[in-house]
Amino acid sequence: MTVAFWCLLAAAIMPYVFTLIAKFGGEGRYNNRAPRAYLDSQKGLAQRADWAQRNSFEALPIFVAAVLAGAVAGVADQWMAILGLGFIAFRVLYGFCYLRDWASTRSIVWSGGYLCCLALLVLAALAAPSG
Repeated sequence: MTVAFWCLLAAAIMPYVFTLIAKFGGEGRYNNRAPRAYLDSQKGLAQRADWAQRNSFEALPIFVAAVLAGAVAGVADQWMAILGLGFIAFRVLYGFCYLRDWASTRSIVWSGGYLCCLALLVLAALAAPSG
């Protein structure tokens, strides 16, 4: 279970890596008084990093739910670790694809991370005691 919980931590930190790239890799001086307006005005790498950050936040709830469901239901540690690490690997690759502007590959990689979450949820449903 420990590996899956470390993956939760990694998934929670990941959006902020993209945030740093977006804020400090953009054009002009970052404006902390209006951060969203600043990020919305960016182009290129900074804009894609902001989009990767937003998507990382969007992907977080289902991963948290899947890991917690797996933990509560008693999914085997081996599967928790494999699928947790798989999700993190797909999300890192997803971010890389976003930064490189590889749109089609990014969509395929996104699917891999989502499937890891779905697999954890299915395993949790199968492992949960009935009643």
